[in-house]
Amino acid sequence: MQLSLNGLFSDYLSGEILRDQFEGLIFNYLVHNQEKTCLCHWKRDEYEDYLSWFYPRLHKAIDTYQDVGASFEAFTARFLLVSAKEYRVRVTSKAITEYSAWSVQVPDMYAHEEPPVYIHKSAEKMINDLTIDKKGRKNTRCVLALLLKCYNYVSEDFAEKVAPKLGMDKKELLAMLKKIREIRQDRDDAVYFMQERINTQFLRCIVYERKMMMLKEDINAYTKLKLKHERARARLEKMRERIRSIRTDATNKQVAEIIGISKGTVDASLYKLKTKMQVMSKKALAN
Repeated sequence: MQLSLNGLFSDYLSGEILRDQFEGLIFNYLVHNQEKTCLCHWKRDEYEDYLSWFYPRLHKAIDTYQDVGASFEAFTARFLLVSAKEYRVRVTSKAITEYSAWSVQVPDMYAHEEPPVYIHKSAEKMINDLTIDKKGRKNTRCVLALLLKCYNYVSEDFAEKVAPKLGMDKKELLAMLKKIREIRQDRDDAVYFMQERINTQFLRCIVYERKMMMLKEDINAYTKLKLKHERARARLEKMRERIRSIRTDATNKQVAEIIGISKGTVDASLYKLKTKMQVMSKKALAN
């Protein structure tokens, strides 16, 4: 005997089948009778994906039905049509989001395909030059202060290579870098999470732009989306402005605590180093 949605509903009302059985039989009917639904033109794999998304909503749909003229089969057909439109919107929106995310990430992947190498002979020579003061004396404390202050940009490999230039054991330098990172951990975490929020907000703006490209400018949906995009862009700029004002390097006081000297000594060392680097830069440009 061939099943029909109206017949299943009558059996459910009479108590011949339970609620769980009723929902299962409806789902089974929809799976094997695509040609009898309003979605007969869909590809089979897309139709099956839709039914998987639709099934959790079936329970609520049954409770919504009221027998006031239209049959249960007609009601189900209408519900399928409306929910199919919602499903298509969700799938399209997800596709736009994924496309936007990949379009942002792919250039970044190419840019970071080859990790940069920071230690070259020219860099080693620069470190040697920076450790020699005007009187020809070797003063490694200023370079050590700079390394600790810019700890975010100092890798373990870099530290191991530069330690001998400073007359230090590599384990000692790595221990100092670890200590400064521990001191700065809370601030670094705050900056990291804020950067993640900025990335999310940037992606949100890209998604809005992609959706706007799919709409006509003279419809209400486009106007609302444009307003959302403008607000999202304004918020993104504020977030970027805020993170630019956040200090990401260690303070001179924190550096002084790690080395075991006064803050004034660190201030003077970094100032002298900055001045010397400016002179070296001018000489390099002149040559």
